[in-house]
Amino acid sequence: MPVKTALFSDVYKGYAYSYPHKHAYRALEEPALLRDAWSGENKQALFLYIHIPFCEMRCGFCNLFTIANPEEGAANAYLEQLEQQATVMKELLGDAAFGQLAVGGGTPTYLETEELETLFHIIENTLGAKSHTVPFSFEMSPKTITAEKLHFLSSKGVDRVSMGVQSFVETETKQLGRPQQTAGVYAALELLRDAAFPVMNLDLIYGVPGQTTQTWLFSIKEALRFSPEELFLYPLYVRPFTGMDKMQAEASALRQTLYRAGRDYLLEHGYEQVSMRMFRKTNTPSRNTLYRCQEDGMLGLGAGARSYTKALHYSSEYAVGRKGVREIIADYMKKTPDDFGKADYGFYLDDGEQRRRYLIKSLLHSTGLDVLRYRNSFASDVLADFPQVQQLLDAGYVKAIGSELIITQNGLEYADAIGPWLYSDAVNERITGFELR
Repeated sequence: MPVKTALFSDVYKGYAYSYPHKHAYRALEEPALLRDAWSGENKQALFLYIHIPFCEMRCGFCNLFTIANPEEGAANAYLEQLEQQATVMKELLGDAAFGQLAVGGGTPTYLETEELETLFHIIENTLGAKSHTVPFSFEMSPKTITAEKLHFLSSKGVDRVSMGVQSFVETETKQLGRPQQTAGVYAALELLRDAAFPVMNLDLIYGVPGQTTQTWLFSIKEALRFSPEELFLYPLYVRPFTGMDKMQAEASALRQTLYRAGRDYLLEHGYEQVSMRMFRKTNTPSRNTLYRCQEDGMLGLGAGARSYTKALHYSSEYAVGRKGVREIIADYMKKTPDDFGKADYGFYLDDGEQRRRYLIKSLLHSTGLDVLRYRNSFASDVLADFPQVQQLLDAGYVKAIGSELIITQNGLEYADAIGPWLYSDAVNERITGFELR
């Protein structure tokens, strides 16, 4: 398919930031022993991700692996099981070190302060992660943060906090199925700024039914009042079982116009574009990390978390519907230490898929793809391996600067189309055949 036809026909089909997509995962024919899967990996700069699948509410657009308002005691029981999993993985990984940390969900600040203390005991003591010396991101929501929780997180070395606001217009958050009072958002933002984390990120959504360019820019301007170091601008992608799938056609109409308006406003007001979604305030100090997503592994703990080695990506099963999420969490809670030493759901990456992942993870980010580093990693040339890249160069979506292939502003706009256009046939076939629970 010609490159421009492919891109323009699928501009806003779905998020493309990981490869292979989780919808390509399947039950493995035989459980994989994680000791073997991790044995040949460089384990000195891993990404540690912990998933907390609880929220105080479930937004209408949400396709995250989470449930709202779990039964009393569920969080403590979950943390006990998380510690058991962490103990198993620490023993399997040996002297592994972590180059980056993140806690997501769900809403991790759904946990009370005492539960957060338990979580950090697992991170620091069970796993031995050095939370004060590596980049550490923590997700939260306006309703669940308190000055006490923020003080605790700061004292534990969290240097980046991320909060979903989505919109400062209450009629829009109502359309999103998000019962959010704007006054509460402002109060939460004041708490965040007072806590003085080095990096504050805010998430906003465009493509909400009834949203206009004026209301979209209003939300961006309101966010900038709090001088966030980062802003993520997310197009509204509606998924089955999320409560908004019938609004898809209306939600799609103005997304490209809104994207361009938001991008241009931020570029004119002191921000640089890092990816299709991520904008960072110019001159924000770098969060130095040894972790490189194209080359280093990720250890995911908790129900819904994914883990990556070079040859195996694995996780629990994935669901969006409340029934499916509850069933998967229930399965996680039944696991024994022996179960945690195996993977039974995931995707094996052969050499070709490993090369393709390296390409996609590099090319969709403003830092680009280092051709020489690719050659050193795979003993081959990226343009020979992937002739499609030349089409991207010819079409102006990518440019060559020295030994770097850098995505252009036009390419960033179409990143969610470029990603799937580069997927392998095998991955696309699996994605097409995936049945969402």
